[in-house]
Amino acid sequence: MARFERRKPTPAEGLEDLIVTSRRHSPDGHTLEGYLRSGGYEAIRLALGRSPADVIAEVKAASLLGRGGAGFPAGVKWGFCPPGVWPRYLVVNGDESEPGTYKDRLLMETDPHQLLEGCLIAAYAVGASQCFLYVRGEMALAQERLATALNEAYAAGFVGRDICGSDFCLDIVLHPGAGAYIVGEETALIESLEGKRGMPRLKPPYFPAAIGLYGLPTIVNNVETLSNLPFIVTHGAEAFAARGAPPSAGTRVFAVSGHVRNPGVFEVPFGVTTFREIIYDDRYAGGMMGEAPLKAFIPGGASAPWFFPEHLDLPLDKAKVDAAGSMLGSGAIVVMDETTDIPRACHNLVRFFARESCGKCTPCREGTTWLEQVLERILAGRGSRSDLDMLADICENISPGLRWPPRMTTICPLGPSAVSPISSALERFRSEFEARIPVRKTLAVKAAALR
Repeated sequence: MARFERRKPTPAEGLEDLIVTSRRHSPDGHTLEGYLRSGGYEAIRLALGRSPADVIAEVKAASLLGRGGAGFPAGVKWGFCPPGVWPRYLVVNGDESEPGTYKDRLLMETDPHQLLEGCLIAAYAVGASQCFLYVRGEMALAQERLATALNEAYAAGFVGRDICGSDFCLDIVLHPGAGAYIVGEETALIESLEGKRGMPRLKPPYFPAAIGLYGLPTIVNNVETLSNLPFIVTHGAEAFAARGAPPSAGTRVFAVSGHVRNPGVFEVPFGVTTFREIIYDDRYAGGMMGEAPLKAFIPGGASAPWFFPEHLDLPLDKAKVDAAGSMLGSGAIVVMDETTDIPRACHNLVRFFARESCGKCTPCREGTTWLEQVLERILAGRGSRSDLDMLADICENISPGLRWPPRMTTICPLGPSAVSPISSALERFRSEFEARIPVRKTLAVKAAALR
């Protein structure tokens, strides 16, 4: 498991430049006392003094993109709830389980009250009176910190009935998951909340904002997305947008791991910072760990198509990264140097997706398993050249053409996620796969000898 980066910000990147991680180095930042001392729960008081429509308009003006993977504008999503249909629910997706991703875990552990205040603001804006915090089962400390924060918030009157002396009421339920990657997909998460096996639903008709939890309108937002709301309400959309570059406004948190000197979690200006900066700058990952140069990097979690040294100067901007053929996804940058065994790295990722497939869709259930088995055969020295064509053919059947967003033959993107590392590696490093295939010699036998 990657370790957290504990370096305190330098003067050039002071706390005033941070939005969601400003309290991460404060010893009591996770407590109610520490949160109140730094201006906590002032944003919900300001929001309650405005109409829900005004709050939604402010979030739309801030151009807050979802931080969970898809990057859909949060304010626009809130507007999809059908009018006059009640009750409504808010669901927080804290089931962070993409390999290499651990930014949301940091936010839940070090600043749980910020997340709770974000939940209050979002619930008030969309008219929800019930919120569910769905947190990955393995995140024991995050669950403990959130449970303690919830108890403190209820006792102080920030959650429950008549919040801050208003007529706004909200109950928040902490729901631990059971460690299934697939429930990171919003409709599978809703299935799990309803007590069913976590499997994705068809969209349409099951767009959660229209038909979600218990068949009612449901807004599903990521932990980091909601954690931005207190700043937006307190300081305004203009101040939020000024920290990034439109349309990627604000800051964004990235987890950097792999062959770097200083792996960790970094909050950087969104749309401005480049991959070269976040990987090589001493303020962030600090460059390559050893003498070997960069070979490849994954820009947005294990499901993202790979990037290479020529992509280093791309900014961390959703539109530009999408146009280059990958995605920022879950906010995980995994760095690989020249010592990386590419076929083995592919197998490691594909094995994960094969294990985590829920089995609902045949291309994913069968295809990811076949990919894993063919890669195992190649790594064991029992492969053939036809196996490389077979890998490409299986990838094409799961997700035709390497692109993102992917062309889908499955309900959710898990199947195409397994395709990304293989397609990227075969395109760039095919020779490394060919080197694993043994040369088979054929012996000429004379006809006389046969007689």
